[in-house]
Amino acid sequence: MLRALVAGLVLMAGLALPVVAPQPAQAVPPGTYAYVANFQDDTVSVIDTATNTVVVTVPVGHAPWGVAVSPNGTRAYVTNRTSGTVSVINTATDTVVATVPVGLEPLGVAVSPNGARAYVTNYGADTVSVINTNTNTVVATIPVGDAPIGVAVSPNGARAYVTNSEADTVSVIKTATNTVVATVPVGDSPFGVAVSPDSARAYVTNYGADTVSVINTATNMVVATVSVGDAPQGVAVSRDGTRAYVVNADADTVSVINTATNTVVATVSVGDAPREVALSPDGTHAYVTNANGGTVSVIDTATNIVVATVPVDDLPFGVAIGVVPRPAPALTLIKLTAGGTFTQGGQGTYTLTVTNTGDLPTDGSTVTLTDTLPAGLTPVGFSGTGWTCTLTPLSCTRSDILAPGAGYPPLTLTVRIAPHAPKQVTNTATVTGGGATGTSIATATTTVDRKQQPKPPHHDRPGHGKPGHGKPGHGKPGHGKPGHGKPGHGKPGHDRPDHGHRPGPR
Repeated sequence: MLRALVAGLVLMAGLALPVVAPQPAQAVPPGTYAYVANFQDDTVSVIDTATNTVVVTVPVGHAPWGVAVSPNGTRAYVTNRTSGTVSVINTATDTVVATVPVGLEPLGVAVSPNGARAYVTNYGADTVSVINTNTNTVVATIPVGDAPIGVAVSPNGARAYVTNSEADTVSVIKTATNTVVATVPVGDSPFGVAVSPDSARAYVTNYGADTVSVINTATNMVVATVSVGDAPQGVAVSRDGTRAYVVNADADTVSVINTATNTVVATVSVGDAPREVALSPDGTHAYVTNANGGTVSVIDTATNIVVATVPVDDLPFGVAIGVVPRPAPALTLIKLTAGGTFTQGGQGTYTLTVTNTGDLPTDGSTVTLTDTLPAGLTPVGFSGTGWTCTLTPLSCTRSDILAPGAGYPPLTLTVRIAPHAPKQVTNTATVTGGGATGTSIATATTTVDRKQQPKPPHHDRPGHGKPGHGKPGHGKPGHGKPGHGKPGHGKPGHDRPDHGHRPGPR
């Protein structure tokens, strides 16, 4: 039944419908935003939760299904089902900055708590793709159960939970090794999954059973089964862990579960054919996508009343909420040793380069680079075009504006290496200011060679290290003397005409 439903949605995506021109992407101010995947229109609607209005519409791949936002709020990851890809959105500019090929029919997506990995369920391949979010490349592909849909990473980062809709199981992935370490039987046609803030419980919606399975993550056993509405799909757990919100697709409702008693304490009517739910970071509101209604219902979690209905694009499915930080410059420092090695008693140089890897230019405030030399090194010179440098303290400053992607002229630091400097030295430098948040640190570890002592030329040393070498006779009796050490050798008569040719007896 569930496979027929999901397959039918793909067919719907191929129908010829009026083309909706997306709004041009634009930068948004800092704040909390809901990202909604519009399956039919190949777009993501960005809702400002302060006003509950769509502020940007971002074009993505074909048939977007799931959405996840990185913990730092800088990226949104969208699965494109018929494209077999994941669109990576820069939330500061609301533009797609990368497209990552994954498996067949990607649906669910979740990001690890440290933001280093994104986990994508490939419904048609029975696998999970693991994306390195730094390089936007797939670094692992994990076989799971039949027709995986939902995925959630535990807040402690140790496990990822995957619902296998046609196997009626949940695969438990150990994230350190990217291997399945347990398979948990649940209800009929599991769809969505969410993990409690303490990582102790996983909540799984069973689409075909109208229930939620509660898994004890320590034992990987189902410890409770909660009856909810018709065809439950999406699920989210509140930040304090006291409530679970379950979307009932065929009942047009949301069931609110008290997690302490595993009972439904409220049922909230929403729009037509709700699919997924996401909670605001402060826990005050739940955002529910209504696929057939083309809207998002906003529930006040204190009263369990819908307080706003936001129009979006056609067939909204996935939803995720993130706090978008204020765009800022980001100074990055690189420090290298010129020549690769140093020599005791000599001089060496470092080159230091500062670049702006952030989204905005520096703000004109002072940028300060400070270098800390290790024992065995003393500064001789420190300079670079446009920099003002001192040797005590060892630092350089400037205040001119640096554009995103640009770099300041490099600095050259010349040092004297002590005659008895250690075999290896590590030099550390930092850069701050310019409106950038945080400190960029760079180190350079350099090998120090021993100074070679001068040696006299080979033939300038008396005797060349052997008795008699370089002396008359070269150390052997008669060598270099008349007769060369043998009787008669070199003596008178040795070369006489009759020498060796005497006449025989007469």
